Amino acid sequence: MKRQRHGEPAGRAKITKAYNLPCRYIIHTVGPIINNTVTCKDEEILTSCYLSCLELAEKYHIKSIAFCCISTGEYRFPNKTAANIAVNTVISYKQRTGSKIEVIFNVFKDHDYRIYRELLG
Repeated sequence: MKRQRHGEPAGRAKITKAYNLPCRYIIHTVGPIINNTVTCKDEEILTSCYLSCLELAEKYHIKSIAFCCISTGEYRFPNKTAANIAVNTVISYKQRTGSKIEVIFNVFKDHDYRIYRELLG
């Protein structure tokens, strides 16, 4: 970001080499910051985060992608709403495109694990 002299806009994705990490690429995205209540625009931006990452992964012929709980930490997006958006966006994308990409939802908190477990069965 120093080199490009600006931050990344929310809802987009950018790919970089993974360097010393145990994968080939890292896909970066910036989710919405919630100040009071979640707006329709916030939901659209979060949806765009997942779609942008999936589309970029497909462009680079990536076979699997792991998502953290985008925007739910410091950015204060409610966990259950964010998880619903994540799961529905991925399911819709895979159905619409016929994509075979393996998607992993990587969670840190037990609370998030229970939410995703409930959503995914």
